[in-house]
Amino acid sequence: MCGIVGYIGYRDASDFLLEGLRRLEYRGYDSAGIAVANDASDVSICKTTGRIERLASALATSPLEGRVGIGHTRWATHGPPTESNAHPHVGGDNVVTICHNGVIENFQELKSRLESEGYVFQSATDTEVIAHLAAECLEKASAKASTKEAKQPFAVLVKAVKATLSQLRGTYGLVLMFRDYPGVIIAARLGSPLVLGVAEDEHFVASDASALAGYTDKIVYLSDHQIAVVTADSLQVTHRDLGEVRHSIESLQISTPDVDLGGYSHYMLKEIFEQPESLKNAMRGRLCEDDATAMFGGLNLTPQQLGGVNRIILTACGTSWHAALVGEYLIEEFARIPVEVEYASELRYRNPPVDPGTLVFAISQSGETADTLGAIREMKRKGHRTLAICNTVGSSIAQEADGGVYLHAGPEIGVASTKAYTSQCMVLGLLALYFGRMRHLSFDAGTRIINAFHALPSKVRAALQTDEECKRIAAKYCNANNFLYLGRQYNFPTALEGALKLKEISYIHAEGYPAAEMKHGPIALVDESTPSVFIVPQGFVYEKVMSNIEEVKARGGPVIAIVDHGDTRVAELADDVISVPSVEEFVQPIVSAVPLQLLSYHIALLRGCDVDKPRNLAKSVTVE
Repeated sequence: MCGIVGYIGYRDASDFLLEGLRRLEYRGYDSAGIAVANDASDVSICKTTGRIERLASALATSPLEGRVGIGHTRWATHGPPTESNAHPHVGGDNVVTICHNGVIENFQELKSRLESEGYVFQSATDTEVIAHLAAECLEKASAKASTKEAKQPFAVLVKAVKATLSQLRGTYGLVLMFRDYPGVIIAARLGSPLVLGVAEDEHFVASDASALAGYTDKIVYLSDHQIAVVTADSLQVTHRDLGEVRHSIESLQISTPDVDLGGYSHYMLKEIFEQPESLKNAMRGRLCEDDATAMFGGLNLTPQQLGGVNRIILTACGTSWHAALVGEYLIEEFARIPVEVEYASELRYRNPPVDPGTLVFAISQSGETADTLGAIREMKRKGHRTLAICNTVGSSIAQEADGGVYLHAGPEIGVASTKAYTSQCMVLGLLALYFGRMRHLSFDAGTRIINAFHALPSKVRAALQTDEECKRIAAKYCNANNFLYLGRQYNFPTALEGALKLKEISYIHAEGYPAAEMKHGPIALVDESTPSVFIVPQGFVYEKVMSNIEEVKARGGPVIAIVDHGDTRVAELADDVISVPSVEEFVQPIVSAVPLQLLSYHIALLRGCDVDKPRNLAKSVTVE
């Protein structure tokens, strides 16, 4: 949650800070602010509630000039979204200015002590505690500085920051500026992402690499417990406990068009229509027709180790959890390996019996989901092999896992996940094929699966042609207050995902169920004002789902049906029909998800909702 930016160099800091915050607004949009230092060591701050454009308007009226600055866009945790709670915060006699992402669990204890020592708090945030604590530690470090430390640039600052961090319990991504040291920014992380941009005579800081596209193509991923001392022309990385460490500079794979709207009205719509390409990217270089199998370069496990896997745990949150359910069906069908799907938020605190032959996959678009990261760390702590499926190179989960698979879906900026979900399903399908061919799956079966995968991008492109029909149906039902989403087998997770999309961006109550479970309770909700969305493509449970549609119609409930092209039977029962290409059952979740995404998008638009930045949500949940 929350977005952080920082700049130090030769250009006006405000320009980058504002543009960077615009790109990171999907991480939080309750309030925003920037702090800029000028050559006279004066630090000026501008903060507003609401969206970034309110901050931009305030800065247009009263510009902040300087070549060093930090900024923040907030998703509220401690304290409501008010101007006083907005970042940046200052500590002591304005000697320290900071922005923070994360949660400090012992902030109340620290706050009580600092208040007893005379520090005055202006906000209800946990972040202000860090600011005052840093000011206190800086005062002590300066007073006790040795002759050697006094002669080393910024040694006292690093000592003060280390002393500050040692007292914090929780997670943080931090950027700090110092009134009396105007030529430096310090960044630190533990459990909350930070990336540094490297360019000639300037450096950048951000909580997401997308903020740096177009400014630099060289980046450094900061790891947990690392502290970066950043000046205009230098970058030094220190471990909190181990001293200076060598940092590697990597290439930024994101370009400016990747983070622009590209002519679309919203990022969500753009990302829905990018799915044919994102699916291609997920498959690229990973299918081997000669052996009728999939190939992966980053699993970091030997064939013998993988062959010894007798159980798989897929752990995730939200949309990624729905993808994991699809993966469960795929892996168990193709590879005959027992699979359990666990909510990461539950797994991290449970103590389930896990035998040595168990492989744990953590699934996360951002690679920073706090609960998923906690779950994978807990599994590693107990000695289990862990792999990651994520979309962000250098992310915490990618670094923590023993190996994994990148989605290569490109930046996903819309808060409601679309292309990342279908890419996750695709990668899980590839893994199912891979494990299946290692076991009992025949060459012919593997070839059939590969052919279905190769055809998917064109099938999804055809499914996108339902946009106008989805728009028409959305106009018909946009004022409904409740929806039911129903599917069976592979399309049960699709029903869950369709319901979540509608809830996320239109604020309509929606529930997803296996279609057969409807008569075990949810059918009580059916009436003439509650639409039921059935995912009913051809398959071996087709007749069963048809019976469920009959049950809804018998009780006066309107039915929207997702069907295969050419299916006329459902149209005789359903009030509205959306036709998608006929595909193999194991890839139906990917094709069927497309009209559900479009339906949610158009309903949200008609209800006047902000589809890219839905209320109370943020893209990357980096706090518990």
